[in-house]
Amino acid sequence: MEMELSMMGRGRDAIDMIIDADSMQENLIEDYIFASDMGPGAVVGTAKISGEKVTIIASDAMEMNMKFRVVYSGVIGLEEGYKMAMAVYRTIASDKNKPVEEKRPIVLIVDTPGNAPGKLEEIVGMNKATGAYQLALAEARKEGHPIVAMVIGRAISGAFLCHGLQADRILSLSKNFGTMIHVMPLTSVSRITKIDIERLEELSKENPVFAAGPEFFYQLGGVEEMVYKVEDMRQTISKHISEIHKLKENGQFDQLGPWGRGELGFERNGRKARKLAIQKMEEEYLQVIDRYI
Repeated sequence: MEMELSMMGRGRDAIDMIIDADSMQENLIEDYIFASDMGPGAVVGTAKISGEKVTIIASDAMEMNMKFRVVYSGVIGLEEGYKMAMAVYRTIASDKNKPVEEKRPIVLIVDTPGNAPGKLEEIVGMNKATGAYQLALAEARKEGHPIVAMVIGRAISGAFLCHGLQADRILSLSKNFGTMIHVMPLTSVSRITKIDIERLEELSKENPVFAAGPEFFYQLGGVEEMVYKVEDMRQTISKHISEIHKLKENGQFDQLGPWGRGELGFERNGRKARKLAIQKMEEEYLQVIDRYI
């Protein structure tokens, strides 16, 4: 199959494809206005999808943060992490007194090659910024906000950990768009594990744990649904928002988020040993718990 037009670097185009026409209010969450020069690599704002108000958080790979020269091409840096976290917390605050069924959805548009911290970012605390964003999404999910991540390009390393993996549902364009999802390339895995690259390449054909790409993550349960046409992103996201609303209204939180993906991976035969490992850990815990209480 020929490669389709790549969506890599087209975060703003993806926003236009997904939201209702002309509904985006950038840098505005309820009554809070973000400084226009803060974290230019992160796009945040309020929009509508199928008439429902949502918070949009996206990577803009065409922007460079001139204050932090390692932040470009979709990298989530210090300012970007805090800006994204603030967008989530402002959303939580605005819907604080609403019932679960009225909590505003949060839609993440993912196209990031990871974090590329420089010395200044490490000193100031970039890890705290990305950690704050990850925690914010986890809190929003538990508060009842439906969170859907749509991978349009790259979803790699620690940046995907904070911008995507805390979502209730993760969707992805297929590999025909050049979409990439992985923790690290096999070359890096080989360097760390000391396993020959040839052996890892063979393992990746049979075992999704060693492989990369949206189809393998689908088998692991990491991707809820593949999207094969960009025109389908909007309706697929809307469908999953509706499903998440219903599950949360019924208190079925365990079918969503990281725990739900673990169950889904088991059903798809991509994480066969997961339940056995959890059971073994619980058994060992029960054997020693009396010593520590």
